[in-house]
Amino acid sequence: MLSTLTLDVLKSSEIEGEILNYEQVRSSIARKLGLDFAGMVYSDRYVDGVVEMMLDATQNYLEPINNERLFGWHAALFPTGRSGMYKIETAHYRSGEMQIVSGPMGKEKVHFQAPPPSQVNFEMGRFLDWFNQESDIDAVIKSAIAQFWFIIIHPFDDGNGRIARAISDLMLARSENSSQRFYSLSNQILHERKVYYQVLQNTQYKDGDITEWLIWFLNCLNRALEKTEETIGIVLHKAEFWDKHKNTELNSRQRLMLNKLFDGFEGKLKSSKWAKITKCSPDTALRDIKDLINKGILKQEKSGGRSTNYELNVI
Repeated sequence: MLSTLTLDVLKSSEIEGEILNYEQVRSSIARKLGLDFAGMVYSDRYVDGVVEMMLDATQNYLEPINNERLFGWHAALFPTGRSGMYKIETAHYRSGEMQIVSGPMGKEKVHFQAPPPSQVNFEMGRFLDWFNQESDIDAVIKSAIAQFWFIIIHPFDDGNGRIARAISDLMLARSENSSQRFYSLSNQILHERKVYYQVLQNTQYKDGDITEWLIWFLNCLNRALEKTEETIGIVLHKAEFWDKHKNTELNSRQRLMLNKLFDGFEGKLKSSKWAKITKCSPDTALRDIKDLINKGILKQEKSGGRSTNYELNVI
């Protein structure tokens, strides 16, 4: 769950061009779920806000969505009232026009024109009534419709894509009747981002026929479920390793670094990186590594070269 939720928060933001710190997101989610692990770091209020929105959607999935809840999510996404350098309206619906355009000044191409601000309250009222109402629509299909409908209304100055995906995730949790998350739809959407935007653009001009969007959404969800098998395999592998070594004597630095290696360590593991991450001397780092090699947990990479690299020696 921790791995999947971390991925969901990171990738939903990355779709919109926002790159969050992995360790901060992971630590923030862990704290809010009451989990504890070695190497937890401080997370800033922006990361905490994004995490709070996603957790509220996936953990409190049976609660209805209303204006107050959406405003709370929006305020959490933009705690300073700014999006990058720009001041935006937070915790209430936009009061200005909304267009998505591209191209040089004077030759702009309008990709999307949202409803005028005078209609936003009415359109959101219709959307929320439909969303909260019991119906015979399959919950997965309803999740797809909800994401598309919310994006079309585009009720906020910024953050519409992330909130739309949180609403979609909430409905997917209802479809499973579970708050436990083992797949990340946002991660899959990021992989298919170009097609995602193209299908959105194609569908908005089809006079209410959203079949193309529904087909793409369901196939994207299917691919996300297939990919999660890989994630679960890694998690089970890690669990088996720690079960096997539950009586192995390891210090806190070694446990921290082993968890990082299992969670997807970036780049090559060198003794200098070990020393920097665990805040110890180079000699202590080398002793830690040699101890793990003697215990059959690490091994030296065969690649050679000027510096020595190390990797996990587990099957």
